[in-house]
Amino acid sequence: MITAPLVAAAHSAVAAAEEVEEVNPLLPHTYDIVWSLVIVVIIAIVFIKYALPKFQAVLDERAEKIEGGLKHAEAAQAEAAELRAEYEQQLADARTEAARIKEAARAEGGAIVTELKAKAAAEAARTVETAQRQIEAERQQAAVSLRNDVGALATELASKIVGESLEDTARQSRVVDRFLAELEANATASATASSATTSAGKEN
Repeated sequence: MITAPLVAAAHSAVAAAEEVEEVNPLLPHTYDIVWSLVIVVIIAIVFIKYALPKFQAVLDERAEKIEGGLKHAEAAQAEAAELRAEYEQQLADARTEAARIKEAARAEGGAIVTELKAKAAAEAARTVETAQRQIEAERQQAAVSLRNDVGALATELASKIVGESLEDTARQSRVVDRFLAELEANATASATASSATTSAGKEN
């Protein structure tokens, strides 16, 4: 045991102190100092042996907890940074996809407009062509009808004027052609005269 040598040393110190004849009144007695030292040493030994390991264990545990918390915080921060980077990447991908879809829709819309214009132009051309054909057919039909009517009327009038029958088909055709030519010439002359009159009126 450590206390036995300490007690022996204390007795030796007390014995040595009693041999000193002169005593300082400002200092406590020697045996008080010795026993105080012995108690301090005992308390220090007990503290070092029992209390200090517990304090050290508590401090180590707190240090481990702090280190664990720091590591957890670093891991959480790294995970947050990774999630942020992933979110930014997804956002960039979404923007790129939206731009691609917008561009594709724009191109498709342009193609649709072009196709509709082409279809409308083709339909308009067909309509115009059909109308022209119909007009031409009606004009020809009207010309034939007019030719027949005018031919019959001209033949009748010519028969009355010349006093002879014009039932001959060739003769009738010549009379009709001549009448229509004169009628067309008169219409052309009238149109020319009307145009000249209009031009003169504008100049005045």
